[in-house]
Amino acid sequence: MGLKEMHLIACFLAALLATATAVGVTVDRVEEVAPVWAGHPVGFALLTHAPYQYVAFYDANRNLTVGSRELDGGGKWTFKVLPERVGWDSHNTITMTLDDDDCLHLSGNMHVVPLVYFRTTRPHDITSFERIEHMVGTEEGRATYPRFFRGPANELIFTYRDGSSGAGNQIYNIYDHATRTWSRLLDQPLVDGEGKRNAYLTGPQRGPDGYYHLCWVWRDTSKCESNHDLSYARSKDLRHWENSRGEALALPITFATCEVIDPVPPGGGIINGNTRIGFDGEKRVVLTYHKYDNEGNTQVYNARLESDGWHIYQSSNFDYRWDFSGGGTIKFELRVFALKVEADGSLTQITRHDKLGTQRWRLDPKNLAPVERLPLPPPGIPPELGKVESSFPGMQVNYTGDLGRTNLPGTRYILRWETLGPHRDRPREKPWPSPTPLRLYHLK
Repeated sequence: MGLKEMHLIACFLAALLATATAVGVTVDRVEEVAPVWAGHPVGFALLTHAPYQYVAFYDANRNLTVGSRELDGGGKWTFKVLPERVGWDSHNTITMTLDDDDCLHLSGNMHVVPLVYFRTTRPHDITSFERIEHMVGTEEGRATYPRFFRGPANELIFTYRDGSSGAGNQIYNIYDHATRTWSRLLDQPLVDGEGKRNAYLTGPQRGPDGYYHLCWVWRDTSKCESNHDLSYARSKDLRHWENSRGEALALPITFATCEVIDPVPPGGGIINGNTRIGFDGEKRVVLTYHKYDNEGNTQVYNARLESDGWHIYQSSNFDYRWDFSGGGTIKFELRVFALKVEADGSLTQITRHDKLGTQRWRLDPKNLAPVERLPLPPPGIPPELGKVESSFPGMQVNYTGDLGRTNLPGTRYILRWETLGPHRDRPREKPWPSPTPLRLYHLK
């Protein structure tokens, strides 16, 4: 999982989930959870930790709501409404996690606002949620993009951006289970825009080489066309960072000190939320992104770290330009996915394109050029789930996957709901669509 614009619009995980490899995926069971706000898309959360399951969403009245149940308890949900209400901002994704004592932590409904963070006082008991006003107490006034994850020693870590688009830095906190307090993982931000820019990060993602890999694009203003300069760093412990040559990087990493992999200029066709980290058959890291080619068309590129440094390869031949601009949450016309090593050792890559459709290509392992168009893998979600049921014009289907895990082999859960599409985070005039059902699907 990465931390970037992609994470904000997690409700668009349909693009990811629909291309997951699966064989004979069917709906084993579907359950109604609750009616939810449908005026704009924003990411919900699903967390399975057998024998319990949790959901977090914005209800029909836009209130931040958490639900819980026991998986073997007949499916009955208990709900808790928290004192937060979403406006029109599609950045305000919700995320959750469990600590080592099985207490729930939740953060969300944030876009350049004071940190929003709740924690239960009792294990698995959502009725015991309490607002925690501060984690550490500093650099928490303009928070966005919350994410919980586990470190190399299973430490519970929380990260978010402090600041705004075009002027922000990345903060990492670590949780002390004994004292139930947070402190800084690092004494300073990991990446600092110095008030002139901010980094949109993908990662940290642990690779088969034992490193945590991190890539990002810099953005100078609130306008998405101001993204530039694909950059990279890696670490084995999340505390000490280095470039691809193994040279230590002083923290915070700034634009002047970072390793730039591809110096794409502002207006050059690169965008936050569309960078991916993958690995080839030799466990070499490969960064996937897009930019404009010499003809001005949008193309997919793969940057691979080889023995003599980074090599950049064009991996598409689109006769098309995605000319994006402006601020707020935008609709992505192109989605790129990380390089994949198939069972036979071949390399494949999928792109999802509004105009050209979804394509899967076998790549030449030497130069990562597309050499053969392949059939798409079986969908990870039954196709019928992607059909819009609402009769209100402009509606779309949203999914979110499971942040946790199930103890049932061959079973996974997803949430599905319908909303209008993104509107650059601006209010819509009435009429608005009626609330739509949030459904939990059991897939096998």
